[in-house]
Amino acid sequence: MVGCGLLIGRIEGWRMTDALYFTFVTGLTIGYGDFAPSHTSSRALALVIGLTGIVLTGLVAAVSVQALRTTADKHNE
Repeated sequence: MVGCGLLIGRIEGWRMTDALYFTFVTGLTIGYGDFAPSHTSSRALALVIGLTGIVLTGLVAAVSVQALRTTADKHNE
């Protein structure tokens, strides 16, 4: 995701910090809209970042729920 974000930043002419900020905001599916890619290739990469962020957020949530269930089951034994 960071690599895609840096590539977007290079295409759009953004500073590295702005590109990383855009990557994390988009990857966390918040998307404030203060940075928006204008080139078609940048937009496609932003879609990749967003979809990857959705999947990773779901995986983190699933692992967290499973860890809580396991802890609760051990506590109830």
